[in-house]
Amino acid sequence: MIRFCRIIHVAESRGLIQCNRIRQCGVSVQAAESALDLEWSDSVATGLDSHAYGSMLRRCIQRNDPISAKAIHCDILKKGSCLDLFATNILLDAYVKAGFDTDALQLFDEIPERNNVSYVTLIQGYACEDPVGFYSRLQREGHELNPHVFTSFLKWFVRLDKAWIGWWLHPPIVKLGYDSNAFVGAALINAYSLCGSVDSARCVFEGILCKDIVVWAGIVSCYVENGYFEDSLTLLSCMGMAGFMPNNYTFDTALKASIGLGAFDYAKGVHGRILKTCYELDPRVGVGLLQLYTQLGDMSAAFKVFNEMPKNDVIPWSFMIARFCQNGFCNEAVDLFIRMREAFVVPNEFTLSSILNGCAIGKCFGLGEQLHGLVVKAGFDLDVYVSNALIDVYAKCEKMDSAVKLFAELFSKNEVSWNTVIVGYENLGEGGKALSMFREALRNQVSVTEVTFSSALGACASLASMELGVQVHGLSIKTNNAEKVAVSNSLIDMYAKCGDIKVAESVFNEMETIDVASWNTLISGYSTHGLGREALRIFDIMKDSDCKPNGLTFLGVLSGCSNAGLVDQGQVCFESMIRDHGIEPCLEHYTCMVRLLGRSGRLDGAMKLIEGIPYEPSVMIWRAMLSASMNQSNEEFARRSAEEILKINPKDEATYVLLSNMYAGVKQWANVASIRKSMKEKGVKKEPGLSWIEHQGDVHFFSVGLSDHPDMKLINGMLEWLNLKATRAGYVPDRNAVLLDMDDEEKDKRLWVHSERLALAYALVRMPSSRNRILIIKNLRICSDCHSAMKVISGIVQRDLVIRDMNRFHHFHAGVCSCGDHW
Repeated sequence: MIRFCRIIHVAESRGLIQCNRIRQCGVSVQAAESALDLEWSDSVATGLDSHAYGSMLRRCIQRNDPISAKAIHCDILKKGSCLDLFATNILLDAYVKAGFDTDALQLFDEIPERNNVSYVTLIQGYACEDPVGFYSRLQREGHELNPHVFTSFLKWFVRLDKAWIGWWLHPPIVKLGYDSNAFVGAALINAYSLCGSVDSARCVFEGILCKDIVVWAGIVSCYVENGYFEDSLTLLSCMGMAGFMPNNYTFDTALKASIGLGAFDYAKGVHGRILKTCYELDPRVGVGLLQLYTQLGDMSAAFKVFNEMPKNDVIPWSFMIARFCQNGFCNEAVDLFIRMREAFVVPNEFTLSSILNGCAIGKCFGLGEQLHGLVVKAGFDLDVYVSNALIDVYAKCEKMDSAVKLFAELFSKNEVSWNTVIVGYENLGEGGKALSMFREALRNQVSVTEVTFSSALGACASLASMELGVQVHGLSIKTNNAEKVAVSNSLIDMYAKCGDIKVAESVFNEMETIDVASWNTLISGYSTHGLGREALRIFDIMKDSDCKPNGLTFLGVLSGCSNAGLVDQGQVCFESMIRDHGIEPCLEHYTCMVRLLGRSGRLDGAMKLIEGIPYEPSVMIWRAMLSASMNQSNEEFARRSAEEILKINPKDEATYVLLSNMYAGVKQWANVASIRKSMKEKGVKKEPGLSWIEHQGDVHFFSVGLSDHPDMKLINGMLEWLNLKATRAGYVPDRNAVLLDMDDEEKDKRLWVHSERLALAYALVRMPSSRNRILIIKNLRICSDCHSAMKVISGIVQRDLVIRDMNRFHHFHAGVCSCGDHW
């Protein structure tokens, strides 16, 4: 065998240009020797003509062997380019199919006399980026414009996402009379379809003289892809009357059209026709059937179709895994993924993104970590969609450190990457970090979306940061996102949780499109502010609209009735939810009803309701009963409620605190000491009372008796002044609010250093008098004495004081609270 080094060796007598062209082939001697077989090597010794070279180049194309094709090209160059145009076009085709775009373009430019086949061959790849200029070049050189040329160029325009250029190519097609050609017409229809020009596509279709099945399938697909579902079904009927039998493409479009129309019975009829013609095994048709039954929510029928399909393609596997996850069947999705791996089907980026989405929904951290390893092993860790799904898994599993680390390592971040981290922080209650990430996204000029704004506004709401919320609102207006429903709903929620329910309602009234979430957010806002009658008013308006109330709607209404003490209205609403709307009450609905009945003094009714719950009552239900029993001084019900809670959760902190407070209220200090001892032994710690207030973008936190604040001297001075003025205005301390064994003077002092009063004193010291509204957030329920004091102080300082405690808002104005002393 002649060694390949003799082939690429260039004698000194050959020119320098020839040497350079051989070097540009980029094929090493060793690689070429391994690529070429004995048959070709032996042939070199005897000499080859253009026809023989063409045959060998075709063999390289068939074998997908670009290395050998380059080696052959090297030998051709050594012999002085002995190829004719036919063989040169084959060599050009080899380079194009191998993806050697630069080499292909160089070879094309070096062809002395090109023909239209040369042009058509080159545009099969991505070597040329100027389709209009390339077509003009073909025309200038005077090459024949035949149907094959027009069809190839139209397909090239579509492949380059420049289908609109088909408009420009249509006139010469008509001029040359090729508009009636089925091949050219089908390509034109496809181009117009992608441009959304259905009427133009229909004109092309009508002008085709001999329509074949490809043309019919193309026009039907055009109508379906552009949303003309009913017309597409009419065309399918015409196709049948024209004598054409449906194929896999037309069945696929028929399924899409019927699903788009919601004509599921018709789609099932199409399924029957598919079974009769044995197209159910076709992958395209099979995926269409999967789409049908998953759209219907009939996962068992979809799974039956899937089991009858061929299993060697990744697409149906990916589709079913994705649909299982989207419908909440995460375990089934995981089982299917395991079956897929056992069938040796290689997952792609869509498969991995879908199964990771299932892990995120189900919070399957262990499986997510294993899939992370598979992602790295399969080389998909650089794929931004897979990486985003991984970040979402870690974020939803509350592993934000891992999520942020993965985010930092991601080279090509997109807006979804940023949104996932922002949403992750916001869902974990880390509003400050979420807003910090939002600012970082803006600094990096990330294209913020409605998801970004919704999450940022949610973070502002959790922090009750009105100042930042207003800034985000302004930015959403500037970027044309404020009018989007999701952002508007978040704005309603933000303003409501920041204490300004009037602005929240004004945002609601300005919305053009209102969905169920919009109504629910406003109703919930009024309920949280203790405005139960307003919540009922909005609920009545909603019932007259096109939006039907759901479980969350009734939860907001019942909560509003509970906060406002509207017992009769609450009971009517609860019964209507079951009787008129067919909504089964969940634990949250029962919790609201127990709180409503218990706080109105109907403890027997509340207990009877608990005993009638068709499933095991939750901690929240018994906690509501315990709180109501304590308010009504019913020790028997309080003891029973506490026992039920501690059976479910022996370390429930709130129960120990409520029992301790109950015994302290009746001065049973021995029982108080016993409970505190039990808490210590079990490692249960009471959450410290905190209040915070925002001023000039900074949040100031206060706890009982705080002494390390830089403005503490000014705060103490303001507290003394408020104490003096409040006492003169008729304020009398409620010493029962101090649940400690100490003398009255100590109790009086302790009451005036409660966290909400410290926050109020700071606000009065630092905030200008022109700021009429002061908002204070508290993590626990406001005590009875602070409630009384705030009413008096609001009249003294002539400002509106708004306090948001763990349950609701209190608006203090001119000596009156919005709750009507019912809280």
